[in-house]
Amino acid sequence: MSEGAPIEIRELYKIFGRSPAQNIDAIKSGLPKKELHRRHGQVLALNNISITMPAGKIQVVMGLSGSGKSTLIRHINRLIEPTLGSIVIDGRNILAMGELELREFRRNRTAMVFQKFALLPHRTVIENVTFGLEVRGMQKGKARDVGMRWIERVGLHGFDARYPHELSGGMQQRVGLARALSNDASILLMDEAYSALDPLIRTDMQTMLLDLQAELRKTIVFITHDLDEALRLGDRIVVLRDGLIIQQGDGQDIVLNPADDYIRRFVKDVNRGRVVKVDRVMQAAPQNPEGTAPKVRSGATLDAAASALAHSAFDQAIVVDAGDRPIGAITLRLITRALSSMESESNAPAPAGAAAN
Repeated sequence: MSEGAPIEIRELYKIFGRSPAQNIDAIKSGLPKKELHRRHGQVLALNNISITMPAGKIQVVMGLSGSGKSTLIRHINRLIEPTLGSIVIDGRNILAMGELELREFRRNRTAMVFQKFALLPHRTVIENVTFGLEVRGMQKGKARDVGMRWIERVGLHGFDARYPHELSGGMQQRVGLARALSNDASILLMDEAYSALDPLIRTDMQTMLLDLQAELRKTIVFITHDLDEALRLGDRIVVLRDGLIIQQGDGQDIVLNPADDYIRRFVKDVNRGRVVKVDRVMQAAPQNPEGTAPKVRSGATLDAAASALAHSAFDQAIVVDAGDRPIGAITLRLITRALSSMESESNAPAPAGAAAN
């Protein structure tokens, strides 16, 4: 099973239009996007994008329509060629790959899950799932065994002989995910994969992705315009606006330390208890913790800790690391105080000079 590969994007620019490279220097010198279009009829889609995506993590790229997020994800497998910049994946510069090497890279190292499902209507579920394996030349019987295993994993047991039109939207997206996972690619590219789904189905799909990722440790690049989805899924989040990175960090960074007024408006109504981790507010671990006191894992949210305490007779929970060793303690008073403080900060007036929309 292939685990994830690191992705390093450095100083990436993309200009759509004729002879785009001739205007790179002007962009670097501060020529605005609107002015570039007015003078030259060109569209600046990505402006000096630099992101380090760790192996085995979920990297969310978030932004509204026109922010450049879908353009960015299509650079990772070179469906779009950059105007300038570098993309290094697992130590290999994909921009230097020839046609044959690039084809092999796309087939074996990356897989995509689309918003519109992109299933072949004349093929059954199992035939859709094994399509990529057939293209790679895998023997039909072996491809079917692999495909059936992933159909089971995504919860579609018994649906292998169905056609896409016989499935709900959520089920079709599960087929798309099974198809991507069956290729055993180290990088999974998901472009607004859940945006077309109903809210409850979307939540189920997010849960399934997190469960699978806990085992598979792929490098997942997940595109979304939804902040709640970004905060739930992302180990790291990048927020784009008009082709520029406005802020990047983990969910806590984004919510608690918004870079400007644009981000501040995004996160204003976020339930911080579902984002902030106990590690941020815990106190020192007691010297002799009571053996029956509830335990919460490092990395648990304040909401999860509050729930554990609410169902306990103890006034504190012990925060433990992956080895079950105590590293701190959390109480309802600490949680309430922290959330109250965060709420006050989020309602404070924006500082003078904050960016306007």
